Amino acid sequence: MESIIEVVPVFKEKIWGGRKLEDEFGYDIPDGPVGECWAISAHPNGDCVIASGEYAGKTLSWLWAEHRELFGGIEGDQFPLLVKIIDAKDDLSIQVHPDDAYAGEHENGSLGKKECWYVLSADEGATIVVGQHARSREEFAQMVEEGRWGELLNVIPIKQGDFFQIDPGTVHAIKGGTVVLESQQSSDVTYRVYDYDRRQDDGTLRELHMAQALDVIDYNQEAPEDGSRIDTGEAVQVLESNDSYTVELVNVNGELEVPIHHAFTCVSVVEGEGTLNGSSVAKGSHLLALSACEKLELTGSMTLVTSHL
Repeated sequence: MESIIEVVPVFKEKIWGGRKLEDEFGYDIPDGPVGECWAISAHPNGDCVIASGEYAGKTLSWLWAEHRELFGGIEGDQFPLLVKIIDAKDDLSIQVHPDDAYAGEHENGSLGKKECWYVLSADEGATIVVGQHARSREEFAQMVEEGRWGELLNVIPIKQGDFFQIDPGTVHAIKGGTVVLESQQSSDVTYRVYDYDRRQDDGTLRELHMAQALDVIDYNQEAPEDGSRIDTGEAVQVLESNDSYTVELVNVNGELEVPIHHAFTCVSVVEGEGTLNGSSVAKGSHLLALSACEKLELTGSMTLVTSHL
């Protein structure tokens, strides 16, 4: 039974994207501004193809549908996680995501979008938006109407290695000069609040979704002051664990064995190079350890981000 598969990323052109996915990760990307690498995805808007082995050429959604035993037989009509690398050359829109209940009712049964960011790189002086300061729907709408963005948005400085959990209802925006690895529920539902009046190539503005955003914003949420985390020095460090996913940072210096007891585990190499269960991997490699995989045997000098249910 297959225990680890490698998948081929899907790339997305974005108005705010850059070329770092080519320059820093060595990916063969389309021309123009490319903002997203859907690295491990079975979502219909970006369904990764399996790179080699018994199921080479098949999509991850096909494998999920046809061979659920490879995922420990867990239930669910869609593969639940999605891993991305985001290259923000310019600012992303001010946005918010719904939870499962709202998305299920209003977005054709979609999952909601809980997500988290591990900052891979950030230009000096870079900032990020996480949270907002309005305490009611009416106050938020009024501050937007009056363009009081400086008062409304919670803007914080960021650096490489910062980490942010973005719950549904959190107003947020990745800003220019930042590259993050995003682990999230498998959802593509985004409600834009503001997009800086940017024009697309055809001269049109991107759609805003203020009515839906006002519905889903959490007005009681406390905004964070920064994204720093205590580095425990452990080889495997839990960055976040909630009812949708657990995300871990793995540092390999020499040899490391990581036991796994999950239906599946998403594995992304974000720095360095080495081997994983005997196969060569390097920055930009993305693999899926299936239920038959009992441990990750790692060698080399590298940093990985893993996620599982």
